Amino acid sequence: MGNIFDIFRKLEAGDSTGRAAASLPLTHLVVGLGNPGRQYARTRHNTGFLCMDALSTRCGVVPDRARFQALVGEAVLSGVRCLLMKPQTLMNASGLAVAAAARFYHVEPAHIIVISDDINLPVGGMRIRGKGSDGGQKGIRSIIQELGTDTFPRIRIGVGAKPHPDYDLAAWVLSDFTPAEMDTLQSLFPLACDGLEHLLHDDLDGAMRICNRKA
Repeated sequence: MGNIFDIFRKLEAGDSTGRAAASLPLTHLVVGLGNPGRQYARTRHNTGFLCMDALSTRCGVVPDRARFQALVGEAVLSGVRCLLMKPQTLMNASGLAVAAAARFYHVEPAHIIVISDDINLPVGGMRIRGKGSDGGQKGIRSIIQELGTDTFPRIRIGVGAKPHPDYDLAAWVLSDFTPAEMDTLQSLFPLACDGLEHLLHDDLDGAMRICNRKA
């Protein structure tokens, strides 16, 4: 009988923890950038979506509810209640979804964390910045335009530069990763998730120590 009572106590404790998490204010947006559609699933431009999938596995929350022109899900990460987002607007209009969610939840730009691809870094490289230009990434550009500021943190994950200068940029970012490159990315995503948890507590330096790395 004692074992049964122990099980009930654990169930009650778990329920209490769930209620406590639900009572937290939602203070952060975590946004993975990409293009919707199966044909883009393994492309370089969908690195933000791929990293979000790894984060979903870690926290057990899948952004699968349609809202704000995005797929969203609420999660508590490192004690912080967040909205996980995959904008469904196509990359170049990502800011529409982000700005709509930020307005609804009254989330300040400093608490909007964006995960995106970066052609200026090799596959296996990663960089965290607290603010700055879009670096040629049009999803970041759209978010800057819609928020009216560039002061939001971003985790930029390397997808490699064009193989030669004449190669069409759009064709490059919409090309699939090779199996070896995908393996490299999958090994990198846990570090990105660790850095994200530091960003949720405004620890930019700690996040950079974990994530700012060359391939």
